[in-house]
Amino acid sequence: MRYRRIKAPGAAYFFTVNLANRTSSLLIDRIDTLRQAVRHVKTHHPFHIIAWVVLPEHMHAIWSMPDHDPDYSKRWRLIKQHFSKSVEREEVIRSSRQHKGEREIWQRRFWEHQIRDESDLQSHVDYVHINPVKHGHVARASDWPYSSIHRYIYGEGLSPLIGRAILMMLARKVKQCGKT
Repeated sequence: MRYRRIKAPGAAYFFTVNLANRTSSLLIDRIDTLRQAVRHVKTHHPFHIIAWVVLPEHMHAIWSMPDHDPDYSKRWRLIKQHFSKSVEREEVIRSSRQHKGEREIWQRRFWEHQIRDESDLQSHVDYVHINPVKHGHVARASDWPYSSIHRYIYGEGLSPLIGRAILMMLARKVKQCGKT
């Protein structure tokens, strides 16, 4: 049975991606490797990062997808593969994963939510940015170095006007996808 996901061209999505070992700090220990993996995938399969936070063992991201290629699953698979190939083999690999040629770095699946409107986008951006505080890593969200909150603080995030324009475009695309 194949896992089905909604993939609307041009839509925005919130994601949660976890390491298999939820006590690991691999993502922040190897943050440059993760950044390189994301850059590599974005070069070949573009997407726009609206918000992102990387915690020791999981990350949250909000992406908007291009009109011509809404396959975010492929992008996550490639990011995970690129990252995994760059990390030394230190983990114990269960036989079920060995049989499939997999590493024991990532949970196999990820969670996604299609952004519905401006309010939904804002609440998810806020959730992404407050996550390091929620998990007790810092007292203030702006103190966490692995977060897009710094783009927002310094004026490089979505301005309300640009955010509304993007959401209006996304809403039109979602409606168009529903008519087909």
